[in-house]
Amino acid sequence: MLSNVQTDVEEINKKFKDIEERRNAIIKGTRDATILCSKAIVSMHSHKKNESTEYIEKAKKLLKQFKELGKDDLQKYLYIAEQEFVEAYCLFSIAENSVIPGKRSLEVSDTSYVMGLLDCIGEIKRMIIDKIRSEGTSNVNALFELMDKIYGTIYPLAVYDNLMPGLRKKLDVSRILIENVRAIITEEKRRTIMIEKIEEFEKKIMGSENTKRE
Repeated sequence: MLSNVQTDVEEINKKFKDIEERRNAIIKGTRDATILCSKAIVSMHSHKKNESTEYIEKAKKLLKQFKELGKDDLQKYLYIAEQEFVEAYCLFSIAENSVIPGKRSLEVSDTSYVMGLLDCIGEIKRMIIDKIRSEGTSNVNALFELMDKIYGTIYPLAVYDNLMPGLRKKLDVSRILIENVRAIITEEKRRTIMIEKIEEFEKKIMGSENTKRE
């Protein structure tokens, strides 16, 4: 009487066992990929290009491997790692003054691509602050404009927050970061102008005193 039930239950058990094993493997593997991407970003900010490239390539291989393992039913477990990969890869492209890669070339989901680009805005802010500390504001305008353009390009997708949960929140955070950087650059430029005026004033005073002595 239960022969059909028994057969189906065994088949279902086998199916779900396979899913569970693949899911566990993907969770562990993508965690490793996420760590590699984080290390790549740290290396980039430390100007260790070769090291950063190595981490990104390792992460890319892992993601490709687990994307295949995820088939059609477990792709959602790749989102976080893919997001980190997009962030690291795009930041590397920016640091190298290269074109930011598209979604297809990175082989990631729509959600991962958009979220990763928005996360990249925070890392661009860090690049800008590092440049201001070492070079002043002379070479940061292009990076600031890039931050703003990434935000502006993605903003129209805010209406799909229900399809990409957390998108609107990330957009809000990105907007705050952009305004924060704008304020930092403006303040730094004012400080630079003030220092230049003080130095100019001091030179005039010294010149005037030298003239009197003569």
